[in-house]
Amino acid sequence: MVGLLQDKDRVFTNIYGLHDWGLEGALQRGIWNGIADMMAMTPEWICDQIKNSGLRGRGGAGFGTGLKWTFMPKQESERPHYLVVNADESEPGACKDREILRNEPHRLLEGCVLACRAMRAHDCFIYIRGEYVLEREHLEAAIVQAAEAGLIGSNTKIGWDVNIRVTHGGGAYICGDEMALLESLEGKKGQPRLKPPFPAGSGVYGCPTTVNNVESISVTPEIIRRGAEWFAGIGRPNNTGVKLMAASGHVNRPCVVEEAMGIPVRQLIDDHFGGVRGGWGNLKAIIPGGVSMAVITPEQAEGALMDFDSLKELRSGLGTGTMTVMDKDTDVVRAIARVAYFFKHESCGQCTPCREGTGWMWRVMERMVTGEADPKEIDTLLDVASQIDGHTICALGDAAAWPIQGLFRHFRHEVEERIASYRARRPHVQGATLQAAE
Repeated sequence: MVGLLQDKDRVFTNIYGLHDWGLEGALQRGIWNGIADMMAMTPEWICDQIKNSGLRGRGGAGFGTGLKWTFMPKQESERPHYLVVNADESEPGACKDREILRNEPHRLLEGCVLACRAMRAHDCFIYIRGEYVLEREHLEAAIVQAAEAGLIGSNTKIGWDVNIRVTHGGGAYICGDEMALLESLEGKKGQPRLKPPFPAGSGVYGCPTTVNNVESISVTPEIIRRGAEWFAGIGRPNNTGVKLMAASGHVNRPCVVEEAMGIPVRQLIDDHFGGVRGGWGNLKAIIPGGVSMAVITPEQAEGALMDFDSLKELRSGLGTGTMTVMDKDTDVVRAIARVAYFFKHESCGQCTPCREGTGWMWRVMERMVTGEADPKEIDTLLDVASQIDGHTICALGDAAAWPIQGLFRHFRHEVEERIASYRARRPHVQGATLQAAE
């Protein structure tokens, strides 16, 4: 058997688009099966099942999905409740939600209906990044199919009316933050709001709102169909269930796969991604999930598990579970400098530490690449990163700081050697020792 997950436990049965993505194909694969019975259950029961399954948000933060749903008001009022699905998959390396959007759109729509019932909502927005053209076309076509079949919209045959609308952004990374997404959804500039108030109290148009990731929503109907115990039985405590994982970079077979949470990192790479280019001994570093996570070394990857807690212990994170693999030909310093540029470019500029700090870190990292820096600047750079980390409204500041902190945690010696080499070639650099000719 390849990997840990058995075929009978797979949720995303058309992740590679080998079958019909439309309604007819979805019905054949069991999607929408028993949806009327699910809608007949109480919101409290549905939330309890999702909580008992141990499902944690698949967008990166890993917050308990069922618990998040319970934050919504327990009574309906003149203020409508909203579900917002975050399909703004814009972090470099992240490439899993698009497979659901274009190949399993009905699985997402079914999840939206179930989540709306659990939160007493009748309106759902799916916020998709503007560059996802084919994905948006499939999703909008699936919405039309579901509406014509009486599964969504008004006067449905499943006992709960849900209007689902698709809206798309213009490619701003900051709109992946749930608060900036809500601002963008309302037609404003995509800048994060201060919390509190939290979305469950005041979200879209000032009404109770829950924002969830595409994958988080898509797996919920299968949890209800098969039972919370089934999902909780996969993986390990506090890290349960199935997860879409991916690899890009220096692997022999980059792709997206569905696997059990907690699969060893090396087994995931060897079994599904064809191994590291040039063999495991040629591995230099891995970014476990989206470029905002800190790098881990081959020695760490040897014993690491692909789940939230194992990677957190290594001072990195699972993130989206879409890893970037780098072999020994990689200039890891230049790679992280490029990541620093991305976050500098995508900063919305609202918070001073992020607005000023990301640009400063990128400029220093560019000099670290060539070695044209002072060794003392390494500690200054880390000090600036620590002042950005945790001191901004949204997590972009953290995301900008973590890769740099991870680089110097494991590869500080490379930067120091690069600076020493630069100074040896240019003895007139300030701070270098000028040697007398013999």
